[in-house]
Amino acid sequence: MSKVRQTASRTHKLLQFDYDYRDSFGGPVCGVDEAGRGPLAGPVVAAAVIFSDDVFIDGVFDSKQLSYKKRCELYDEIISNALSWSIGVVDNIKIDEINILNATKEAMNIAINSIQQLPKVIIADGNFYSNNSAEVFNVIKADALSFSVAAASIIAKVTRDRIMCEFENQYPNFSFSHHKGYGTAEHIDEIMEFGYTPIHRRSFRLKNYEQLTLEI
Repeated sequence: MSKVRQTASRTHKLLQFDYDYRDSFGGPVCGVDEAGRGPLAGPVVAAAVIFSDDVFIDGVFDSKQLSYKKRCELYDEIISNALSWSIGVVDNIKIDEINILNATKEAMNIAINSIQQLPKVIIADGNFYSNNSAEVFNVIKADALSFSVAAASIIAKVTRDRIMCEFENQYPNFSFSHHKGYGTAEHIDEIMEFGYTPIHRRSFRLKNYEQLTLEI
């Protein structure tokens, strides 16, 4: 099977996942996912996406499995074809105040509450989200199973990456456009040399380079 056909087949499987939920509950399915739980700096960003049942965007998948270029291409397609989409952003100050798990939930709530069409079903990546406005299904690795969650993961990732690139303009001693605030050796070297910026999460503790398993 060619790579193009493999990608199309994968997309159909993700769409079928959402179709099954839509058929079971008789209404719109909203996918929600986040980006930025692990970094040492910057916000956590969540996105919520709802599609009509006739949308097909080839290549939508877990944002971590896609190249930067592909994510940006798909971002434009997603926002052009989504029935409704929204984002939620919680900054580092709030993260330090309420902890990253609660901040992630808050970002997801902001995204869900901002979406124009109330869904029947919310599919959330992970195992911790709840919302009284609709039936919520927490699914581990949903960004690789659900079309709408995969789309949300792309929206959240691209949005956060762009925010971090803007921060590099404010803090030119930090390569935020490269490491996006994650705990890479490069980023830790910058912290050691220049100290924390106003966007660093003070509640996150530095570890030895070898102990860092954060993913860009």
